[in-house]
Amino acid sequence: MKIKTDTPDLLIVDDTPWLTGVMLIVFILVFVGVGLGLILEGIWHGLIFLVVGGGMGAVAFVLFVRRVQVVFYRPEGWVEIRRANALRHSRVRHTIDEISRAVVEQSAGKNGTLYRVVLEIDHGQSAGRHPLSLAYSNIGDHRGVAHAINDWLAG
Repeated sequence: MKIKTDTPDLLIVDDTPWLTGVMLIVFILVFVGVGLGLILEGIWHGLIFLVVGGGMGAVAFVLFVRRVQVVFYRPEGWVEIRRANALRHSRVRHTIDEISRAVVEQSAGKNGTLYRVVLEIDHGQSAGRHPLSLAYSNIGDHRGVAHAINDWLAG
């Protein structure tokens, strides 16, 4: 996650998994290319490469490549969490007054400690913890993003 815009009236936090998306597209293209090459040479087992390899890559792309954008808009007093993948998108809106703070959650993983930024709402209908990204990650400045959100909320 990173800060895209930080003004007194607008804060935009964004997470776009470019590297994951590019790697999965290369994976899909390799399997589809090998499959098509084999099929053009008359080896019909290349259809397995094309369908299974390309299909697994496409499913992984839909599941793992998800853009998250969080917009804090002071003039109208709302915070909107936007999530989108290749098939669908969603928007959840809260009022700025509901947001208590941003914190960083940690999770121990095989590759060390993983993090994600969470918005805390102490009271009201939406009370609880609302993660900005659904997955934990060790990529990005999670503490810096949480600190920037808290500074913006205080300002």
